Amino acid sequence: MIAVENLRKSYGSLVAVDGISFSIAKGEVFGLLGPNGAGKTTTISLMVGAISPDSGRINIDGQSDPSQPELRRRIGLAPQSLAVYGRLTASENLSFFGSMYGLSGARLRERVDWALEFARLTDRRKGLAETFSGGMLRRLNMACALVHDPPVLFLDEPTVGVDPQSRNLMFDSVEKLKAQGRTMIYTTHYMEEAERLCDRVAIIDHGKLLALDTVRNLTVAYGGDAVIDAEAEKLPVDKSQLPGTWNGNRVRLESKRPIEDLARLSGTGLEFTQVHIQRPSLEKVFLNLTGRSLRDE
Repeated sequence: MIAVENLRKSYGSLVAVDGISFSIAKGEVFGLLGPNGAGKTTTISLMVGAISPDSGRINIDGQSDPSQPELRRRIGLAPQSLAVYGRLTASENLSFFGSMYGLSGARLRERVDWALEFARLTDRRKGLAETFSGGMLRRLNMACALVHDPPVLFLDEPTVGVDPQSRNLMFDSVEKLKAQGRTMIYTTHYMEEAERLCDRVAIIDHGKLLALDTVRNLTVAYGGDAVIDAEAEKLPVDKSQLPGTWNGNRVRLESKRPIEDLARLSGTGLEFTQVHIQRPSLEKVFLNLTGRSLRDE
């Protein structure tokens, strides 16, 4: 469905995208993760035809120039910076964007009604967007990207600044769109979103692709060991013979097989009052690959 081959883009001495390649299958939810300044937004801008690459190729559904109107009609984009007009109503925003993609008459009215229902904004169709909450604006932003019924959808940080209810609704919406067979590219800073929604995840930094796989495979390859944090009922007599780091009657142990190692500890006669096992997560993978230093740019 989508193929990106050796994509490069520079701004003077700054290399924003540095030879990225990946493919996305039809109907896949593809996560694109990276710290601030990693190149995510530039990659998306290249893929939707908003800017041109210095070199490399983009192929979407058999077409290689996303700046052309014929291909753009097959793409929907919900950008991180809200693309709605505050002085227009929800219905007027949707009508405007639908008409920009060539919809008119009964078909446009049908799609506007669908988009309002999809975003749970039917009862606010005549409300000015500037009066909407953050969650409502994000839902309208997403609906504007879908009003022309595109098979490919780009969602760039779609849940930034929304309330838990709107966030959960947007999760449900993405899952419904996936069930319809829509192909989606999803960027987020929230690892739990990628874990829940994405079939595969690409992690990029400094314009380069660092890793690409399913969440499960990424955690196995880059997540490190699980961590056992347990509290014994009473202090062991000789802790030196036991694995892990002890602090009083608490033990911390990194383990590739936490259940087996916990059973081995219990086999020494220890009884535990509390046990917590922290398994490798996508967040740990992300930090292991991109580092823990702050990115404020």
